[in-house]
Amino acid sequence: MPSLRAVVVLGLSVVSTSLAAVVPGFNYGSQKVRGVNLGGWLVLEPWITPSLFDNTGDSRIVDEYTFGQYQDTDEALGVLQNHWNTWITEADFQAIAAAGLNHVRIPIGYWAYDVSGGEPYIQGQLPYLAKAVSWAGKYGIKVIVDLHEDVESVSPIILPLSPFGVLKNRCRSWYLLQSNIDRTNAIIKQIANTYKDSTSVVPAIAALNEPKGSLGQKMLDVTKQQSNTVLVIADAFKGLDYWRGFMPSPNWEGVMMDTHIYQMFSDGVSCCVCVEKLVADIENHQENHRSNQEHISNACSHGSSLSSFSLWVIVGEWTPAATDCAKYLNGRGKGSRYDGSFPGSSRVGSCTGLTGKASSFSSDYKTFLGQYWEAQTSTYEQGQGWIQWAWKTEIADEWSYQAGLANGWIPQNPKTRAYPNICG
Repeated sequence: MPSLRAVVVLGLSVVSTSLAAVVPGFNYGSQKVRGVNLGGWLVLEPWITPSLFDNTGDSRIVDEYTFGQYQDTDEALGVLQNHWNTWITEADFQAIAAAGLNHVRIPIGYWAYDVSGGEPYIQGQLPYLAKAVSWAGKYGIKVIVDLHEDVESVSPIILPLSPFGVLKNRCRSWYLLQSNIDRTNAIIKQIANTYKDSTSVVPAIAALNEPKGSLGQKMLDVTKQQSNTVLVIADAFKGLDYWRGFMPSPNWEGVMMDTHIYQMFSDGVSCCVCVEKLVADIENHQENHRSNQEHISNACSHGSSLSSFSLWVIVGEWTPAATDCAKYLNGRGKGSRYDGSFPGSSRVGSCTGLTGKASSFSSDYKTFLGQYWEAQTSTYEQGQGWIQWAWKTEIADEWSYQAGLANGWIPQNPKTRAYPNICG
């Protein structure tokens, strides 16, 4: 099998200077991306909105797939419609703009477009995505539409190991089935066609979120660029060094790399080799054992790789949270590695005061959240910028941009630097 770099070149061969020059709807390269993910809205995350799952009274319901699988369809639809109507509204976009942010990244599942494979997902998300684009245009915010899940031919294997809810089987070979490829291709084309004339508001599309690293030609064939839309490709958790020198200018344009940086999960979470190795990597990792200063120093260490990278690069997911203490972060009903309640983990300390509502946070902890936030944003702006996960949460304020603004560890102006020498 050819290398990942080689197959991406083949799969993205249309994105070159042989075509008309790409004119993005945002000045990537000269203006920094500062934004938030609208996580937990159009793709459910049990840890972002645990009440939606707890209120079912059914422990089998651990993600959006099982949310539709184990409930009456009309009942599930009613709950979701209320959630879609209330979790993110026009007022959120107004607040995001007032906070000085210029981007939102909106995750959307393939099932919003296609459940022809018989999946039990509940549809109805697309009108809300259209509303979001309209609100973004009104308040001068740019949208990255992120296809957050690819087409699967069968019910996903559930593993209690994911940073966000549950880890669906990332070792699946969905792209080896032509029917899955065709469905995914059609969905991406539909997204691209929907927004190809709206790049002033939707300048970029992320074709696949956090894909497996050992992708074949067939998978990359579905991520071809159209019009002036910038194509965002994930680094597949290979790290930026793997991609250094990839698609150099002036031979290529209109492509952006997206890397995700977290410091509470093992690299094994996203590097799919086999389930046994993945479990061992997670159980043996040391990220939760870092001191606050070590977390900050690690964040600062990414600056040189971001600033010297050959493509536009954004950090599309990250957080000021430094532990996995948030309820259901490792899966509904699963505990935390930090406090040792996750099976096989080594306890670091108590989660008390490290997650929940900000009213329970000490002043020292809020100071750390502010320092860690600033260390990351300052560093990530050595690339093209950042998009924090997430805008809001029900009960995990340490992850919430909205809560950070309200409680003082995130400044009202994201350019403000209270700790200008945080990275030395």
